[in-house]
Amino acid sequence: QAKLEESGGGLGQAGGSLRLSCAASGSFHRIETMAWHRRAPGNQRELVATLTSGRAPIYADSVKGRFTISRDINTVILQMNNLKPEDTAVYYCNADVKITRYSPVWSEWGQGTQVTISS
Repeated sequence: QAKLEESGGGLGQAGGSLRLSCAASGSFHRIETMAWHRRAPGNQRELVATLTSGRAPIYADSVKGRFTISRDINTVILQMNNLKPEDTAVYYCNADVKITRYSPVWSEWGQGTQVTISS
């Protein structure tokens, strides 16, 4: 099965940029979808961006024009530009995978990486 590891989080400043990376490793057949979610303190988890094979990426309204999701084979990147304090949250990588070609999709989650935007 897949394991997801996020990296690239940390401190940023308003108007700046950060790049989050999520690498999938382990034994699995195929990744159908990779996505980024975030959860700010006191708020519900929200979908930030998702990318499904063969489809256009989908973004939350709050990040459209500022964030870009991209993927190679087993890594998904979230490029975050023009950051705002409201972007402060724990960001989670998510992947819908098929462990074998005959398996249903299985949702895997990373442990999350903290993003804190000042000013």
